[in-house]
Amino acid sequence: MDKRTLRSEILNKRKALSKEEVINKSSDISSLLFSTEQYKNSKYIMCYIDFRNEVRTEEIIKSALNEGKNIIIPISVVETKQLILSQLMDYDKELEAGTYGILEPKKEFIREVNPELIDLVLMPGVAFDRRGYRIGYGGGYYDRFLTKIDDPVPKIALAFELQMVPHVREGRYDLPVDYIITEKEIIKSSK
Repeated sequence: MDKRTLRSEILNKRKALSKEEVINKSSDISSLLFSTEQYKNSKYIMCYIDFRNEVRTEEIIKSALNEGKNIIIPISVVETKQLILSQLMDYDKELEAGTYGILEPKKEFIREVNPELIDLVLMPGVAFDRRGYRIGYGGGYYDRFLTKIDDPVPKIALAFELQMVPHVREGRYDLPVDYIITEKEIIKSSK
């Protein structure tokens, strides 16, 4: 199956999840994440803001902020397909709908951060295989960005079990994630 067909199929399955299913499964995923050494040892977490039935990240972000961790969120720059990193201090007060309708910091709350500070990356995606390869949304934002992050920095994808597929055909520039956390398990990629 080609990437476009697979992306469409998985997005439709994810879209069919009820709000309650998304909340409950996301909570299970958050609990598994909180149990990992990668999360416990992190100080600067890059975390996406969920959109359209992705694994919800509000609980993760608020918990991390309460623990004194730094939350860094990506801002999409459409013209260059790059991500700018900004430190988030208050989930409830600093965000507004931005690129693609995804929540981003209001202009006055953009606090750019050097990617070298990041010690944990939490990523979205559409489909994943157990080797850690992913199908994103087709823009290549994360693939470009990950080349700027040191290899030992753990990259963890958050996904529902229904997003796991037997095989993702990787492209030349695709970088696998280190772990995938679903509502059922923590998968260490076999890249």
